[in-house]
Amino acid sequence: QVRLAESGGGLVQAGDSLRLSCAVSGGTISIYPMGWFRQSSGKEREFIVGITWSGGRSSYAESVKGRFTISRSGAKNTVYLQMNSLKPEDTAVYYCAAGPVFGGTPSSIKDFTSWGQGTQVTVSS
Repeated sequence: QVRLAESGGGLVQAGDSLRLSCAVSGGTISIYPMGWFRQSSGKEREFIVGITWSGGRSSYAESVKGRFTISRSGAKNTVYLQMNSLKPEDTAVYYCAAGPVFGGTPSSIKDFTSWGQGTQVTVSS
């Protein structure tokens, strides 16, 4: 099972940008569908974006479409989440997740089997 480690969270102001990283060990990202979720206080974990193991397709939640972008670096075995035009409602713990080897297009929590420990993102108004 792969191990995931998020980093890059922090405190920013509304309108700022932030890039989260998810370092993957124990397997290459080229065979795992990957995704990002977030969970704010008192709410369920929310799917943000998923990308297929081939990297050829990604799907975004409506709440972040046009502002957030997922990308991958095979050389660094790392997945990124670029977040632009941040809003206070984006405040949450952000989690990286991996699906099963050569899994299908990820679009919900049930499509993922491995999780990172999360990184806090706080957006002030």
